[in-house]
Amino acid sequence: MRVFQQVVEEGGFAAAARKLDMTPAAVTRLVADLEKHLGVRLLQRTTRRLSLTPAGEVYLGRLRVILSDIDEADAMAQAHTREMSGTVRVLAQPVVAVHIIAPAIAAFQRQYPEVVLELDVQDLIDPNVEDYDLTIVNGAVALQSSVVVRTIIESQAVFCAAPEYLRAAGEPQVPEDLARHRCLRLRTPGMRLRAMTLFDLAGERSLEVEVPAVVSANHTDTLLRATIAGAGISSQPMDLIAPLLKSGELRRVLAPWITNRLSLVAALPSRKFMPARTRAFLDHLVEHTRNSLAGLALEPVKPASA
Repeated sequence: MRVFQQVVEEGGFAAAARKLDMTPAAVTRLVADLEKHLGVRLLQRTTRRLSLTPAGEVYLGRLRVILSDIDEADAMAQAHTREMSGTVRVLAQPVVAVHIIAPAIAAFQRQYPEVVLELDVQDLIDPNVEDYDLTIVNGAVALQSSVVVRTIIESQAVFCAAPEYLRAAGEPQVPEDLARHRCLRLRTPGMRLRAMTLFDLAGERSLEVEVPAVVSANHTDTLLRATIAGAGISSQPMDLIAPLLKSGELRRVLAPWITNRLSLVAALPSRKFMPARTRAFLDHLVEHTRNSLAGLALEPVKPASA
């Protein structure tokens, strides 16, 4: 359509080709394709001049309005993408919303006071990524292959306890000591608690240990709050408890052993037209989360042998 309009405005195929930086043959073919698609001749071609047919005149009149509307729509979309105002709709799991997103909000709003955050917090099995600007979940959540996924942080699950508990019960020195401690464990719905598999990534060791639970729950935040209150030892994601380790509310125990490797990811319906406000919030969340782990060394993963 644009090529046809340019041919009319320039008065010929060769002039339109120069204007559009195309070959004359390509311009001629595109106009011919358009006429074939419409089933009508739009231009009268002679060796001396080019003129519109009656059908071509009617078509061009409507075409100018349509292309003008498209240009306006493009400009509005691009302005919308650049804007640092408006709403960012975020879907997140409860524990992620409380411990990852909420602490990052104040600093983001100081930098971008015109951006409104709309958070939808729910347990996710099959998140509908298309309904949100960002979906923040742990890497174990199944996502459709069509969505764009960006890793926010790669982390590990580690054992921790409150200083108050460790003063009273002592600190475990080896994994087998957990059998003599009060342990709080996460329970997967519909499954019984089993022996825990521990990993030493640096030494490429693994170990199965029976860990009796004095408390089990299917809710990470409940176990975390009980751990902070001194109820016992639990395994928690390092990215969740990083501020608590730095403040001294919790202490890591049994290093270098971990119970799992974890990741936190952001899922986006599309990267192509991501508004600037959405990109700014995602970048801020990545920076804030990674900064929270600064100074808290994760256990190194031993590189694979060549």
